[in-house]
Amino acid sequence: MKILGIETSCDETSAAVLLEGRVASNVVSSQRCHTSFGGVVPELASREHERLMVSIADAAITEANITKKEIDVIAATAGPGLIGAVMVGLSFAQGLAWALKIPFVPVNHVEAHMFSPFIDEGTSHCAPDGAFVSLTVSGGHTLLSVIEQDLSYMVIGRTLDDAAGEAFDKTGKMLGLAYPAGPEIDRLAREGDPHFHEFPRALTSRSQTSKSYDGNFDFSFSGLKTSVLTFLQKQKPEYIAANMPNIAASIQQAIVSVLVEKTIAAARSRGIKAVSIAGGVSANSGLRTMMQFACDKAGLTLYLPGAVYSTDNAAMIATLAGVKLSRGLKAEHRYNIAPFASFSTGRPKP
Repeated sequence: MKILGIETSCDETSAAVLLEGRVASNVVSSQRCHTSFGGVVPELASREHERLMVSIADAAITEANITKKEIDVIAATAGPGLIGAVMVGLSFAQGLAWALKIPFVPVNHVEAHMFSPFIDEGTSHCAPDGAFVSLTVSGGHTLLSVIEQDLSYMVIGRTLDDAAGEAFDKTGKMLGLAYPAGPEIDRLAREGDPHFHEFPRALTSRSQTSKSYDGNFDFSFSGLKTSVLTFLQKQKPEYIAANMPNIAASIQQAIVSVLVEKTIAAARSRGIKAVSIAGGVSANSGLRTMMQFACDKAGLTLYLPGAVYSTDNAAMIATLAGVKLSRGLKAEHRYNIAPFASFSTGRPKP
């Protein structure tokens, strides 16, 4: 089966082709027009997707060494994401599927991230035997989910305010770092002392305000953001400049330690032996290192996505569509799927 996947949920325009469950191409164009604004501008994102969508799709098809007429199924992100951005890719994909008279499969962007750690080896064959705990972390989402062997899942924790990636970007902006600040904080943190300053960890066993941590797998990063701002306001510019790596390391430690503690606690509380990390923040070296150490200590198996599959990409969209079809989903000639902006908790089957 040849599946064309399309992804335009935020500021990456991406198309990928899956041939018999393997990624034959995965073309991603990351938008640079948002840098000066300190965040993604929805209108600009939509316009860039419109400008690039056809050429990116053509590039993916050419790289896979097939023609449009050889495509069996088209899949695209239907949400969640920036509604205008999602609409561009979704409309293009449904229009192309209609023109080619082939089935269309809508895919949930967050669900696709959850299964991205298994793309390299073929998701439908190499997911863990039994349930696993999935930590999905990005600029828009921080979710902790239990995924069952039949690939159904239940979200057991989510952020109550800022997402982890958003916390990285906003605190990085306070430090004067360019958007997106997460990768730059990660780079600086490698040279700094993570114990230089103790920033707060909300809703954890170390939190002064959390008196009943057991069973609470939600996250909160707004207090950290306020704490960083207060700390910086008390310091002289030359002090901040001289200690930039230490401050970055301390911020990263505060965010990452919460993510790791909650994930390990969730696995232990349910007797689950496998953990995965997905989403843009899964590329953070501090998170990967600390999670690997914690999993080794707890006797858990850790699954991580390849670097190219950590951020938004169409390979994960095509792959999850392939998993759906292999698990009995009936491919339909339906081309009126509406986009959606938000992710709701529940126990749907992907």
